[in-house]
Amino acid sequence: MLSGFFLRSFRILLLPFALIYWLIIFIRNWMYDKKIISSASFGLPVICVGNLSVGGTGKSPMTEYLLSHLQNRYRVAALSRGYKRRTKGYALADENTTALEIGDEPMQFHLKFPGIPIAVGEKRVEAIPEILHDRPDIQVIILDDAFQHRAIKAGLNILLTDYNNLFTRDFYLPTGDLRDLRSGYKRADIIVVTKCRPDLTIEEKNKIIEEIGLYPHQSVFFTAIQYGVPYHVISRNTGELKGKDVLLVSGIANPSPLKKFVETQSAWYEALIYPDHHIFTIDDWDEINKRFNKMDSKNKLVLSTEKDAVRLMKFKEEMVSLPFYILPVQHNFLFREGDIFDKRITNFIDNFK
Repeated sequence: MLSGFFLRSFRILLLPFALIYWLIIFIRNWMYDKKIISSASFGLPVICVGNLSVGGTGKSPMTEYLLSHLQNRYRVAALSRGYKRRTKGYALADENTTALEIGDEPMQFHLKFPGIPIAVGEKRVEAIPEILHDRPDIQVIILDDAFQHRAIKAGLNILLTDYNNLFTRDFYLPTGDLRDLRSGYKRADIIVVTKCRPDLTIEEKNKIIEEIGLYPHQSVFFTAIQYGVPYHVISRNTGELKGKDVLLVSGIANPSPLKKFVETQSAWYEALIYPDHHIFTIDDWDEINKRFNKMDSKNKLVLSTEKDAVRLMKFKEEMVSLPFYILPVQHNFLFREGDIFDKRITNFIDNFK
């Protein structure tokens, strides 16, 4: 708690830099608004998933949600930047692709949806023609984490904001977490408030809607984190956390909800937390084994996320003999509005001109 206080105090001292950052992104967005810098449109439905802040708001689970719900109806593809990959330019995932080549999140999509084209490219406006050249049958493209990249004008923009850190209450980097203008939410067609409490009330929902200030073209939805059944990283056999001692290994933007969930489900747990998108080394793997072997229990396991797992697969041979489990995560739409969200997406695609 004390360290958190000092961190907040330090970030407040960086306010002058935050104001400079605000000015830079204000000028950039103004130039796009005035068409001094142009945005490209494409002749097929493009759905953008993104946010206004740094940190985890659930973009990857939302992209997976869309891929899962659209794959049986349309020929859909996903395009990401490929954050922290060791390659440059455009790349289309195939059976030999690794996380180092395309990034952990695109690799996660590729593993979960092997029949769907998954591509990466820093300049998405150049990558879209590339993927359409490679896969001309594509009918829908989902842009992962691209809301702030205005070089492309998506047909449908889905903006995510964390219930615990709404963009309306945030400030600009480095004092806050906003990486884009707060007013940028006006460009969104759908706003999803993520990581809500499952028991969120109608009154709380309406207060947040009022706080955001929706425009006539906008819809807002609320989701809670829903964790799935843990499965072994190699055998895919399912397991459970109840009654187990757990070594939690994670390198995601906001591990707090994950830690709370494991705390409530396990008998006891210890956490090894790494920075977001951390590239695991042999020293990290040795530390994981060391911590696991020190756990004084016969009923124990290692638990990680799907996003972390793709960066740990380099140790696949060592994982075979270890009770190393993965915990899937997805969005659970509150107030029984999942069908309404799905319909909004399919209506956009079906009526695209």
